[in-house]
Amino acid sequence: MTPPFCCVKSLSVRYGLEVALKSVDLDIVRGERLAIIGESGSGKSTLARTLAGLLPERARIEGEITWPALGHAPLPGRDFGFVFQDPGTSLNPVLTIGEQVAEVARRHLRLDWRQAYMHAEELLDRVRIPQPASTMRAFPHQLSGGLRQRVAIAAAIAAKPALLIADEATSALDVVVQAEIVRLLEGLVREEGMTLLFITHDIALASGFVDRVAVFRKGELVEAGPVRSVLSSPAESYTAALIANHRDLSTQPLISEVVS
Repeated sequence: MTPPFCCVKSLSVRYGLEVALKSVDLDIVRGERLAIIGESGSGKSTLARTLAGLLPERARIEGEITWPALGHAPLPGRDFGFVFQDPGTSLNPVLTIGEQVAEVARRHLRLDWRQAYMHAEELLDRVRIPQPASTMRAFPHQLSGGLRQRVAIAAAIAAKPALLIADEATSALDVVVQAEIVRLLEGLVREEGMTLLFITHDIALASGFVDRVAVFRKGELVEAGPVRSVLSSPAESYTAALIANHRDLSTQPLISEVVS
């Protein structure tokens, strides 16, 4: 039997008296596309940042996170890539696009700068950035929000990670660009056999391309299962309420159909 990619056991996170996560148990299967759904403050981004080791020092963590399929704690950038909500703040404003993507490849794939730059340009082309050669010389402020997010995705996959974490990676974009980014993520994950952790408050956005969904409320995991089962027969009233706020799920095409 194939071991889980990641096992989260009794995970709790506190900031002083504030509890951000409460005794979360969740297995992540290798190669699956898992959506973490919930309102703002539900704990979904805290979970992502805990897995990535990106919590501030004041956070107090209890419980256990293991990586059976890897056999070791993941190395940021190498074993997992992280795509943040706002690429305007996650990208360095004083470095060119080429420098930022190439640095990830150089550090983790042991490439020289020439090889890393060639790899970076190939990645920009792969994430469907027009004129990748000229974009390599551009700075983040010279690109649109959608293009900056594509650059962030290119940097996140530069070292061919096993896990890609997208934390509200589409929420700052308009609906058309959201669909484009979802289509891009879906294709990259499928082609590379990566595991995807897709953090979002938008059930409709995730419903068309993830395999499984985990619903969070006030730091607790309230429900998890195959996306079709959860959407058609939610076990918890909170999940039903979230679905009710996205009635377009039943009347509009799924994201995967919109962007195909």
